[in-house]
Amino acid sequence: MTTLHELHKHGQSAWLDYIRSDLFSTGEMSALLERGVRGMTSNPTIFEQAIGHSDLYRAKINALAARKKSAEEIYDALVFDDINAAAQSLLPLYEATDGEDGYVSLEVPPAFCDNHEQTEAEAHRLVKLLNLPNLMIKVPATPEGLIAFENLTADGISVNVTLMFTLRDYEDVAHAYLRGLSRRLKSGQTLRTVSSVASVFVSRIDAAVESRVGDALPALLKGSVAIANAQQIYQSFQAIFEGAPFAELRNHGARAQRPLFASTGTKNKAFRDVLYVETLIGPHTVNTMPPATLHAFLEHGVVKRTIDADKAHTQEILDACKTASIDLDEIGRELKKKGLDAFAQSFDSLMETIEKARAASLA
Repeated sequence: MTTLHELHKHGQSAWLDYIRSDLFSTGEMSALLERGVRGMTSNPTIFEQAIGHSDLYRAKINALAARKKSAEEIYDALVFDDINAAAQSLLPLYEATDGEDGYVSLEVPPAFCDNHEQTEAEAHRLVKLLNLPNLMIKVPATPEGLIAFENLTADGISVNVTLMFTLRDYEDVAHAYLRGLSRRLKSGQTLRTVSSVASVFVSRIDAAVESRVGDALPALLKGSVAIANAQQIYQSFQAIFEGAPFAELRNHGARAQRPLFASTGTKNKAFRDVLYVETLIGPHTVNTMPPATLHAFLEHGVVKRTIDADKAHTQEILDACKTASIDLDEIGRELKKKGLDAFAQSFDSLMETIEKARAASLA
């Protein structure tokens, strides 16, 4: 038994925040599944690093270019191949858990983040073309993204809502999920086939706090603000999904939207490398880890329920933030914009790389 298996005994699923074609061709993904990985997430930056910074995809690009495929068509082909491979490797787990785990997430293009109609159309296109029961569409938690999320939930599409940073973000997303499920219930559709996770980005909060406050940051708040922020979000999850707001939907077969902790690699080298895993362990949660964090946790992670073990300390941290004039909502808005911009830059860079490779192969 590995630490990831122990993690699941505490109700948390470990997902891999990474994708690349050789994970599947070498058998590495199969080995990770045996060690306790239960899902996979991707994003534009991960694909840009995989496709744009390796030669693994060159032959496919050349072959598609020879067939006169556009850069957009080549992008679809490369990404769809990896998502299909991931979904097939995870399908037995998806089936064994009745759709609780075994998902792979694919994000809509960042350019659609402020247009719910484009987001919805792209989500439907991806779901139709890929035709995978264990696919989650990633939608950012922007105002337009939340509209799209509610509508997609009502349509029966499973969504991973991403780029969430604050309690306000979380509660807006959770209530959009409830509204979407309620609409679906009223239309007489099944709720059991719809799943969702709410991706809360963790380590970037601490990095932003340290950058803003610098040496004036109280010792109590060093490496603890992001954790307390995520822990208060978990308390809100419990109030919503273990309480009255979700009761009727649960009785009709709806699944709770699990909090998913993302950006859990440490940015500050002075912190323990598995800090943002060990401090956020609890039932009905997911932690998606980059490869380095995943392997570190397999090697020396300590597993025990921590996410709600000391609520008084969590509140002490949050109160200290207010005393120090640390505005988490303002930080969250700034980080969301930076995240959207970074994903857009990665996507544009990837498309430019594909176009250059396509043109070179035809020269």
